[in-house]
Amino acid sequence: MAKKCDISGTGVQSGNNVSHANNKTRRRFLPNLQIVSLLSDTLGKMFKLKVCSKTLRSIEHNGGLDAYLESTSNSKLTEEAKKIKKSIAKKKASK
Repeated sequence: MAKKCDISGTGVQSGNNVSHANNKTRRRFLPNLQIVSLLSDTLGKMFKLKVCSKTLRSIEHNGGLDAYLESTSNSKLTEEAKKIKKSIAKKKASK
């Protein structure tokens, strides 16, 4: 099970624990992933995704999944998010 956001692709980062004596040991910074169901208003469909909390806040700030995907460039999205964005655009064009 990958520790990666399904929309933004945010994953595990690595760094050091630094003690008071300046000893450095490697550690991992894990993303704060939440499993959420997001509703696409255009498609009328629920998507169950693993999303990091930062991306979830951005989605809510933009007014929902459709608006977030529409306003975000494809270079910042994962392949799964691009597929959802494309299907939303196709549905809007057919209306």
